[in-house]
Amino acid sequence: MKKILLLVATLLGVTPTIGLGQTSTSPFDILITGGRVVDGTGNPWFLADVGIRDGRITALGKLEKSEAKRVIDATGLVVAPGFIDLHTHSDGQLLQDGLAQSKIRQGVTLDIAGESSSQGPRDGLVETEVGGRNRNTGDWDTFTGYFERLKTQGISMNLITHVSYHQVRRVVKGFDETPATRLELDRMKELTARSMEEGAWGLVTRFTSGGPQHPEEVVELAKVVASYGGNYTSHHGSEGFEQEKEIDFAIRIAEEVQIPVHLFHFKIRARENWGTISRYIDQIDAARARGLDITANQYPYTAMFHGWSAFFPLWVREGGAERFTERLRDESLREQIKTDPDFIVWAEEHGWWEGIVLARASTPEVQKYEGMRVVEIAAALGVTDPADVVIDLMAMEGGSISGVFHTMSEEDVRLIMQQPWVSIASDGSAINLDAPGVPHPRNYGTVPRILGHYVRDEGVLSLEDAVRKMTSLPAQVLGLADRGQVRQGFVADLTVFDPDQIAETNSLNPMPLVSLMFWSMGLW
Repeated sequence: MKKILLLVATLLGVTPTIGLGQTSTSPFDILITGGRVVDGTGNPWFLADVGIRDGRITALGKLEKSEAKRVIDATGLVVAPGFIDLHTHSDGQLLQDGLAQSKIRQGVTLDIAGESSSQGPRDGLVETEVGGRNRNTGDWDTFTGYFERLKTQGISMNLITHVSYHQVRRVVKGFDETPATRLELDRMKELTARSMEEGAWGLVTRFTSGGPQHPEEVVELAKVVASYGGNYTSHHGSEGFEQEKEIDFAIRIAEEVQIPVHLFHFKIRARENWGTISRYIDQIDAARARGLDITANQYPYTAMFHGWSAFFPLWVREGGAERFTERLRDESLREQIKTDPDFIVWAEEHGWWEGIVLARASTPEVQKYEGMRVVEIAAALGVTDPADVVIDLMAMEGGSISGVFHTMSEEDVRLIMQQPWVSIASDGSAINLDAPGVPHPRNYGTVPRILGHYVRDEGVLSLEDAVRKMTSLPAQVLGLADRGQVRQGFVADLTVFDPDQIAETNSLNPMPLVSLMFWSMGLW
């Protein structure tokens, strides 16, 4: 059975409260007065007080004379549902630090995690086999064990996680890329079913270009998830090069399995592809016109975040980090690396040397260049060819540097944003203000960038539609029946902010800092 990890509710013993249309003489736990309610549906804002009891909204209207244990004066402010981030990598980060300041400070009350890997299943895997941004050092095998660990440690927000097809496959087949046998596929289906029963929300896939290597396996696991009422979510890697094929596969899943389908970070990268996004919008619109439930999300930036290792051809990286580093340090291979088409094309697609930023490193010798573009580092070092800088720094770091890549067009970002079936999601993590390096600003600034820059300053979206894209639309995508709206009977995940002051205060410079006009109240 699908379930949401409602940590605050679990720890505080919140229970259902008065139903719709009922009244009570007992005081509210919290009363928010005088605010402009943007209820999440897209309807125009309205003036109303919000009464909360036992973690749910029990009254809307003129309530200023009512008794309450705590009163919040929201005069001149907006009261909205807590924001739901449909695409995050918070599952591992929350284990390290449950405060999740980068999310709570934005008014995000629910994160959705799980992508290339997930925290379950892990049967038989060791730490070094997990890898990726969700790498952890836990000793559990199942989602139940992961959720229990979160409850024990405590987190400040709510969490949903999908089960990753790739994680399931790794448990069953390790690094063997051959098709699953019938017995192996049966085991994969069993693990998927168990994960859904333990609380996973749906199936997620992540392919780098063109679609899954073993599509029939994905179809079979999607059928298992559909039987539990879950959804299918897909990360598309080509981002404009083989995107038609990737969307075609998502459409196939929606049609063949009869399951809702959601697409991660809908976008176009590489200057040569700019302006082509409309063909993929048309592709999705046509599928929706046929009755297929397909939605997408985006983050509101023209820069992406990735490891620098993706620069390098597979022959350079194969054999693990040690062999990778040896090849980077081998001067006899340098020209072969620099002239490899994969190396050149990847750099061109991701902003070339003037558009690629060194965001995070681990050694002091390299950390001093964090926040600088490759061309700036080359100039500082007096190096003629920036490609040499990339190879040298990667060799010093043992093949592990993270970067920000300026590779998308603002016009494409705005066009995607205006599609009614596109929600806003960060593709970031629940991290804190002392996060190392120069994190992508989406970790801290996705919500205020939308509400400040794109709504107030640029008028790309109305306030009501922007809130809808971060509340009721994500709730609809997830099938959440009592979240995402300021509505009587709904869970009181609420956010209060100043629409005139809210702004993104972080950048690609070091020491990001967020100070926003928010009270993110969770469920209490």
